[in-house]
Amino acid sequence: MPTPAILFEPDGYVVTGPKIMGRQSAGNAFLRAAIQGRRGGPLWGYTPRRASAEAFGDLVKQMDPEAPVGWVLPHQFARMRQLGLLYTPGPGLEAASQVRLRAGIDAYAVCGLTHTIATGRVMEEIAGLLTAPIAPWDALICTSRVARDTIDAIVGEQADYLSWRLGASIKPVLPMLPVIPLGVHCADFGATPQDRTEARAALDLSTDEIVVLFAGRLSPAGKAHPFAMWRGLQACAERTGKKIAFVQAGQFFIPAAEAMYRQSAAWICPDVRQVFVDGQDNAAYRSVWAASDIFLSLADSVQETFGLTPVEAMAAGLPCVVSDWNGYKDTVRDGLDGFRIPTWSPGAGEAGAEMARDYETDVTTYDFYMSRLSTTVSVDFQVLTDRLSELVTNPDLRRRMGDSGRRRAQELYDWPVVYGQYEALWAEQSAVRQAHVVGGPTPRASPSHADPFEIFATYPTHHITEATRVSVGPDPGAEWHDRLADLFSLWRTPETLLAATLAHVDQGETSVGDLARVALCPPSTMIVIVGRLTKMGLLRLSPPATSPPSG
Repeated sequence: MPTPAILFEPDGYVVTGPKIMGRQSAGNAFLRAAIQGRRGGPLWGYTPRRASAEAFGDLVKQMDPEAPVGWVLPHQFARMRQLGLLYTPGPGLEAASQVRLRAGIDAYAVCGLTHTIATGRVMEEIAGLLTAPIAPWDALICTSRVARDTIDAIVGEQADYLSWRLGASIKPVLPMLPVIPLGVHCADFGATPQDRTEARAALDLSTDEIVVLFAGRLSPAGKAHPFAMWRGLQACAERTGKKIAFVQAGQFFIPAAEAMYRQSAAWICPDVRQVFVDGQDNAAYRSVWAASDIFLSLADSVQETFGLTPVEAMAAGLPCVVSDWNGYKDTVRDGLDGFRIPTWSPGAGEAGAEMARDYETDVTTYDFYMSRLSTTVSVDFQVLTDRLSELVTNPDLRRRMGDSGRRRAQELYDWPVVYGQYEALWAEQSAVRQAHVVGGPTPRASPSHADPFEIFATYPTHHITEATRVSVGPDPGAEWHDRLADLFSLWRTPETLLAATLAHVDQGETSVGDLARVALCPPSTMIVIVGRLTKMGLLRLSPPATSPPSG
């Protein structure tokens, strides 16, 4: 079983701040699962930045003070070969696989994860899988079937493009594309009757109100446009005559959105009491799950591939009314754990091509692009009203569906279960890697990050090699080197190597190769040292002596 080195930057795991996204919540929950499943060994953070490594250690210690941590720098290939796997919390495998070339393509496996696929940058990363140095033992976890379908579509488009561009059909090596859901820590959502009483009191909810909950980003374009939910709840209130409170828990990313939400909700569903809960208030946000009777989320944005909140609702024992959209298709079973409401969206054609064109050419921003798409997506209002009314008027149905959802969450989506699927995938990746025989030589680096002295080889008059002759320069001595310390502060020569180099040159002309042997360092290191010391005037270079012609 490989031990994952976890690519860590705080933005992917920390859940404090003004704009918490689903990927950060998922990353934080994954890290908790990794700590619980670490099998006694340390948890390894992979980052080139000391500040990020320290943040990784701090976050792990907050979750488990006893968990040991380690730091892997990206160039520590021996350690990475020992660990066997790099986990990255995003779909971009290209950069990680390019760095791996320097260690050898079979040094370790890379495993990524889908979140948002809709941005141009992420689509480019997925299209880049066809030209990246991907190996058969790499994997990109698809969090839902629609995520896998979307990746297949992007990869297919890119394959057609490359065939046209190169004038030949291509058969690229792709990563494994398993469908593994995101997880939740089900125990976090357990609540007692007392918890429910206290939570409802804190939100000023009366005992005879049916509480419907939406949890997530409060943004018309980013997750779920609120109109359908407001309109459906108003129709339900008119039909049933029940007292309904709609709790909307989350964050307003745009300050002006809050006023718009409050004013619009007041006239669209005047018979439904509106309750807004700040998603940054962790205690208040947690309490909404215990206080609620029904979960409602009519997602309509392509920005989301899985949708974590319905699974959280199931873990809390709430029946779910969701749109038949994205990963909701996988998680909520229609008629068992709640209801999925049919959706309508335009098919492929000129309308979508125009929207994509305007996004690509910066006529519209990403947010406007998402809004433009989501406002063409609708749900069946009649079905929505019928299903909400069934749940609002039937407490036994709510209880039965809530119990079904709770069991489903515990059996399929609890993080220990999901993390076990991760481990099984990682073991499979390791087995494929170890069994594979790499045929022929492979590149040692990405073409975009090749040896600069090779790429720019024609710039200088001469090249410094092991045979290059070295003698005393016009400004010899360590004292001169020290006086130039500030001017060359970024790349100072280590004292031991400096002393050995200058001492040997003082004895007479020598070669770079001889200096490397005397200083006990690799020739490549000495070539750089000689180059810098010559720049400082301490040494003088000349081409190697040529052998006299024979005869």
